[in-house]
Amino acid sequence: MSTQAVAAVAGDVVAGLLGAGFNGVVRLPGEPEYDEQRRSVIPSVDSRPLVIAEAYARTDVQAAVRTAREYGLPIAVQATGHGTRVPADGGVLLKTTRMTGVLIDPERRIAKVAPGARWGAVLDAARQFGLAPLSGSHRDVGVTGYTLGGGVGWLARKYGFAADSVIRAEVVTADGRVVTASAEQHPDLFWAIRGGTGNFGVVTSLEFRLYPVREVHAGIVYYGIDRAAAILRRYRDWTAAVPNELSTAVVLTRVPGTEQRAVAIKVLYAGAADLAEHLLKPLFEVAGPRLAGELRTIEYADAAMGGTPARHLDFLDTLTDEVIDEVAGLEDATVEIRHWGGAMAHPGPGAGPVGHREAQYSLIIDREVSLPTSGRTFVNFLGDPGRADTAYGAKDLQRLREVKRAYDPTNFFHLNANIRP
Repeated sequence: MSTQAVAAVAGDVVAGLLGAGFNGVVRLPGEPEYDEQRRSVIPSVDSRPLVIAEAYARTDVQAAVRTAREYGLPIAVQATGHGTRVPADGGVLLKTTRMTGVLIDPERRIAKVAPGARWGAVLDAARQFGLAPLSGSHRDVGVTGYTLGGGVGWLARKYGFAADSVIRAEVVTADGRVVTASAEQHPDLFWAIRGGTGNFGVVTSLEFRLYPVREVHAGIVYYGIDRAAAILRRYRDWTAAVPNELSTAVVLTRVPGTEQRAVAIKVLYAGAADLAEHLLKPLFEVAGPRLAGELRTIEYADAAMGGTPARHLDFLDTLTDEVIDEVAGLEDATVEIRHWGGAMAHPGPGAGPVGHREAQYSLIIDREVSLPTSGRTFVNFLGDPGRADTAYGAKDLQRLREVKRAYDPTNFFHLNANIRP
């Protein structure tokens, strides 16, 4: 298609958006801010949408969905861009970044957020009431995408996945309708969105539980890399008996600001400092002299734990000696082994399709490696959206496809970690 033809189609789409009641900002190729607004946090995603539609309200989302359908265009939804892994080339990029409202109901311990809200805003609003959300590792991560993909945070061992705390969502479906998904209304859709990501519609409002956590004992401490294998072997045995209030990870990395390889131990304990130090003593005693870092008691909202890019991801039921020796020998990679289990493995009745809850550890490496894998993945960490099926068990995947057929039979929402009808 020639440049003139593309411009003509884009003009028609803009007219369609305005005619459908779109009141947000529309950006076209070559216009100011187009290149900035099309950008994903993932550098490899170089999206070239025909039109960028920045929504201000639910009605704008409806107008964008209806217009994309009318013109037979693919549509991608992006808030912060952290979860954008499929480009919207030649389609409509629907941005919900400006929809950032956060409301806290301290009596009911509930947060209600708009689709563009980031965790930092929720953390700051909730901390005033001594409450905490099941947030991720970074304040700037978008709430909705993270939660719909499962959402494993540093309170997950105590309270479960973020998806398990969702109580209600407002969803714009593939035909432009607005439905409320909850245990009482559209329960099949409610089940599916709590782990099935954005396959079933555009979530324009999300409500979830908050928890009475004000302070935690947390931080990252660094030890000599020569102790890596010994630390991991102790970690394997030690994690079998720790309480759910304690979340940890062992990271083979570098001391910040240096090139010195080290073993970092990440810790967040939802309780008193003296109890945390007592629980951690058996792990620290094999680690040798501390090189850097500290644990301290801080407000949960200020506990920045960070994460590792998941170029390689696997779930482990145990840490075998073979796995320990393999990862300890990776000299040029960041390796993060995180303890799962706890409340993540024991959800309440009616929990959504967050996959592989039975895993005891996640293994993340920041580059591709030739290690044997179980083939299991997690949507929030999934680098290849074409492997979305591997994030679910067989029964959940079958049910997700049934819900997809009911709400999006033509797979209109497919520029994502796609579940095919």
